[in-house]
Amino acid sequence: MPGAQDRHPSAQSQRGLDWFIFFLADLQTGFGPFVAVYLTTQKWTQSEIGLILSIGGIVGLIGQMPGGAIVDAARSERLVAGLAVATIGVSALAYAAWPIFPVIALAAILHAVASCVLGPVIAAISLGLVGPRAIGERLGRNARFASLGNGVAAGVMGLVGYLLSSRAVFVVSFGFAVATVLALARIRDREIDPEQAHGAIERAEPDPAATSVLHLLHRRPLVIFACTVFLLQFANAAMLPLMAGIVTERSSEGAPALIALCIIVPQAIVALISPSVGRKAQAWGRRPLLMIAFAALAVRGALFATVHDPSLLVAVQVLDGITAAVFGVMIPLIVADVAFGSGHFNLAQGVIGTATGIGASLSTVVAGTMSDLFGHGVAFTGLAAAALSGLLVVWTLMPETRLAERSQRES
Repeated sequence: MPGAQDRHPSAQSQRGLDWFIFFLADLQTGFGPFVAVYLTTQKWTQSEIGLILSIGGIVGLIGQMPGGAIVDAARSERLVAGLAVATIGVSALAYAAWPIFPVIALAAILHAVASCVLGPVIAAISLGLVGPRAIGERLGRNARFASLGNGVAAGVMGLVGYLLSSRAVFVVSFGFAVATVLALARIRDREIDPEQAHGAIERAEPDPAATSVLHLLHRRPLVIFACTVFLLQFANAAMLPLMAGIVTERSSEGAPALIALCIIVPQAIVALISPSVGRKAQAWGRRPLLMIAFAALAVRGALFATVHDPSLLVAVQVLDGITAAVFGVMIPLIVADVAFGSGHFNLAQGVIGTATGIGASLSTVVAGTMSDLFGHGVAFTGLAAAALSGLLVVWTLMPETRLAERSQRES
């Protein structure tokens, strides 16, 4: 793309980013289902636990765009990342040390605020290191290490919780925070181009239109892509929780192991194919991969509506891995395509993050209501229909954003 510079980061910085993402995934895993388990052991009521989770979710949704804007305004992405990781580490210690409502509520808010910054800052560091021409493969590598981190952390946290206590999970999370900061220190700050990290380019003359936030927010590809991500989350977020409830009703004893397998299988698929997704995105373009991801999601919903054999349910989760791998790479990649040159790459990520949060929140409410009123089959069919709607939007409305094709159209 005009104005983009080729970047050649050192192997040390590349590996530092790999391990930063791996340990960050480990750290964040401790704030998943383990929160509810731990607070239950501390004699919290389910309404209190639900309130804490809701506080974190609301702050996380509201903070998406401000978090991206903070990263765009920063002159050192490493510093922002280090402060965010330290904040999450302190939150983990607060959970372990003082499980009283005011402290846990403040810790949940701090964790949510820091997480709003970390998503954009990872993509910013990646773009600043390798530049827009190599970002596809780098994002695939990011997705692989995040998936590996999630898988390893789930096993470690589960083992620690079983052998020691649920409180110990948060002490281990703090340890992962230390490891995350040490990995971050391996990334050489001078190798991160601050302008390219924000999606900016050097211009001979200022171009207010190209760098305007309002101009960016009105770009047709960004608006359409936000709609597709909303449909993705609306179709996807409720599928596994809904299936988990069904499996638990049928066999409460075997449900935990089955659900664990349903989580592990997609993570393995993501780790396996994400780098290839990044390469294919550059060779094929973005739209074909988006259509494959939505098709896989629609088929998964249809199969969940009809399949009842537990072993087949685990096999169906392979489709979840395909969808997750594609969108794990495509979301920051397409945002980079659209926003590069504006200087507001991370703010644009916040826009997509907001669409993600709204879609996921509505998905669980709508699917749960449909399941209660009309049955599980109708709920899964509705989610599959939402996925087909996303496929239709990509097919008919979503333009190809690959930089090579954009450059040809603009030349």
